[in-house]
Amino acid sequence: MRHLAIFILVFFQTAVLVAQEAETDSVPLIDYTRQSEYTIRDIKVTGVKYLNPTHLVSISGLRRGSTIKIPGDDIPKAIKKYWEHGLFADVQIIIKDIEGANVALEIKLREQPRLDKLRITGIKKSEDQDLKEKIGLRRGVQVTDNVLNNTKSIIRKHYIEKGYFNVEVDFKQIEDTSANNRINLWIDITKNNRVKIEEILFEGNEVFSDKRLRRVFKKTKQRDLNIFKGSKYKEEEYKEDKEKLISFYNENGYRDATILNEELILLNDKRIGLKITLYEGNPYYIRTLKWIGNTVYPTEYLDRVLGIKPKELYDKNQLSARLSTDEDAVSTLYMDNGYLFFNVTPVEVRVENDSIDLELRVYEGEQATINDIIIRGNTKTNEHVVRRELYTRPGELFSKSDLMRSYREIANLGHFNPENIGINPMPNQADGTVDIEFALEERANDQLELSGGWGGGYGFVGSIGVRFTNLALDRAFNWDEWRPVPTGNGQTLSLRAQSNLYYHGFNISFMEPWLGGRKPNSLTVSLNYTIQKRPDYSTQSSVGSFKTIGGSVGFGKRLKWPDDFFSVYTEISYNLYRLENYDIFRYGDGDYNLFSVRGVLSRNSQDQMIYPRRGSSFSLGVQLTPPYSLFNGVDYDDPELSNYDRYRNVEFHKWTFKAAWYNAIIGDLVLALKAEFGALGFYNESIGYPIFEKYEMGGSGLSGYNLYGTDVVPLRGYEDGSLTPIKYDPETRTTTENGNSYSRYYAELRYPITLNPSATLYALAFVEGGNIWQDWDQVNPFSVKRSAGIGIRAFLPMFGLLGFDWGYGFDPLYNSIDNSVIYNPGGRFHFIIGQQL
Repeated sequence: MRHLAIFILVFFQTAVLVAQEAETDSVPLIDYTRQSEYTIRDIKVTGVKYLNPTHLVSISGLRRGSTIKIPGDDIPKAIKKYWEHGLFADVQIIIKDIEGANVALEIKLREQPRLDKLRITGIKKSEDQDLKEKIGLRRGVQVTDNVLNNTKSIIRKHYIEKGYFNVEVDFKQIEDTSANNRINLWIDITKNNRVKIEEILFEGNEVFSDKRLRRVFKKTKQRDLNIFKGSKYKEEEYKEDKEKLISFYNENGYRDATILNEELILLNDKRIGLKITLYEGNPYYIRTLKWIGNTVYPTEYLDRVLGIKPKELYDKNQLSARLSTDEDAVSTLYMDNGYLFFNVTPVEVRVENDSIDLELRVYEGEQATINDIIIRGNTKTNEHVVRRELYTRPGELFSKSDLMRSYREIANLGHFNPENIGINPMPNQADGTVDIEFALEERANDQLELSGGWGGGYGFVGSIGVRFTNLALDRAFNWDEWRPVPTGNGQTLSLRAQSNLYYHGFNISFMEPWLGGRKPNSLTVSLNYTIQKRPDYSTQSSVGSFKTIGGSVGFGKRLKWPDDFFSVYTEISYNLYRLENYDIFRYGDGDYNLFSVRGVLSRNSQDQMIYPRRGSSFSLGVQLTPPYSLFNGVDYDDPELSNYDRYRNVEFHKWTFKAAWYNAIIGDLVLALKAEFGALGFYNESIGYPIFEKYEMGGSGLSGYNLYGTDVVPLRGYEDGSLTPIKYDPETRTTTENGNSYSRYYAELRYPITLNPSATLYALAFVEGGNIWQDWDQVNPFSVKRSAGIGIRAFLPMFGLLGFDWGYGFDPLYNSIDNSVIYNPGGRFHFIIGQQL
């Protein structure tokens, strides 16, 4: 070491001497055999372009006015400091001038080359930009050894996390001849094989078997016979699974469980093994639970809310959830009563053998009053549209449940991205108040429909429609607001037209959600007109027609009892059906009247419309016409009574029940369950079922047009309308599709691909069953036609809900007249537009 030190010292002193002699002959020579002391009269840095010279001088430790010894270790130490920074390709300290005992020094530096261009090879284009952002190398950065080593480390970590353990990274620096001290850096990456996990072994586990512990790992799996189960190693997923492992032990009372050691064994270039050494410890039980500091609620009541009793296993996760995170947690109890500053801390006051004494130390604080409600981000929707939906109001006590209910109501407006609704309470503990900010993100919700379908025997029917969901009619006369229509008040206007050579249909509807602006009472008005021409195919002309002219007025009201998720809707409608030489069914020519009143009682607690994760919806509806046959004095048993007189005043009663449940099973994986029933009835057996307002079942639930007010019920895996029974009329010798009651059930698993407001996309798998009957005495809700399949849904703001399903129908269908097979089991594709099935 002594010889090495002498060599380094001589090297540095020689560097100074050589530099001195090469600079100029006028500088006095220094006798390096005798040490002299000098005062630094001047010192400067040269040769740098991008770095601060003043800062560079300070790095050396030399400063003007200080003394140095030549020869000595001051200058070698300064040179060493520059090399340690790694920013320089060459370092020299030159004696520029000596005047007596004063010396002038020049620190001559050459910077490491700077990056001009960066290119990465060996990876896909889709990976290139992401990797460059992770590396963070920008044009002009100095390419030092430290930078290269750090870059290699980032790249290796990036690919090791993805399972590429044998990734190779090579650098190539090419001098840029067009720029001074610039280089082009080529990074060549060879990923090699992605490794898979051959086996996962555990040591130290006595309570739970290896097999049971492997099941705890949700994403990190070892290779087995199941080819659909992934066994790729990913670092982040492995970290998450280790946390789940400890959480699993904690849930079973093993509070001391920990991972002592873990080994990742590279078996070959494609396979690795994981070996995890555990300390399980002993299970612990709760011996005592004691509340400290509670004055608002008695201990007995808090015990009931907590739901955890002495002698139970000590589960820290469950305790935390019951105290803080569950919807009905203890914290929610307090916060719903204004105690925003409430806090409870579980403390293990004594641990003895297998028992733990717990104290739940409560800080209740003062009740917080809402001071201000701040709404941001509503760039199109008027602020009063949002405020009227809120359950939190200034001057009221803070309530967590009211806050979450406000979130639900805003999400269900449909004007804002439900995934990005931010609720930010801003408490002021000094005065016991809280400001609440709702941060919103507008999304386009108007919809355009362009579609087509096969309209029975009359060919292709095209449809065009537009739906404005945030209209502001009070601005209709302000032409500056037409972009393309006045918006902001949450009103809905829908226009739709259907047409082909023999059929034309038009309808318009308008809905005001807050009639009068004070209460959530809705008003809906609609008008419709259709004409179906009866063609003479020999002359390609029309020889008859069936016209429908009608309208409806509906009034909706939110209820407070049994709870405020209930609502009621009442609608009065009238349709005039005019037949002219249209003998498709037994009615004669003339005008037929359908006047009805419809009422719907519903309850909806879904958390949002597009992708609900929790909540339910129920509705019970009935549609009634006046029972004309009971009071108009007509003898409907008279065989001489004309069909026109018998049927001109359409009468029926129609009942519908629908129910749906949504529940997030794991994360965003949602189970959706649905059941629905419908039944059409008549008042007079001599009249029977009407030709209108019936049901048809099968397929996607879409048809070319709806001429007779028919409810189209989907059942995937079967052709459109294929389950609808056929009835033969001996008088007219014609057959008609004739469904008067139905039942349908399905279960769906849904998982989102993206919940971006510009395009919500999710995949689904379903099982489904349903059936339809002609008469009530045939109804059997448990006799259903079954199907299963997969599909995908996309909600696009401009076009609404679009979907594509493949379903397999398991049951054959038979002709209801001659019992012949009309459908064999098989798969069918379905296109869905504008509706949830």
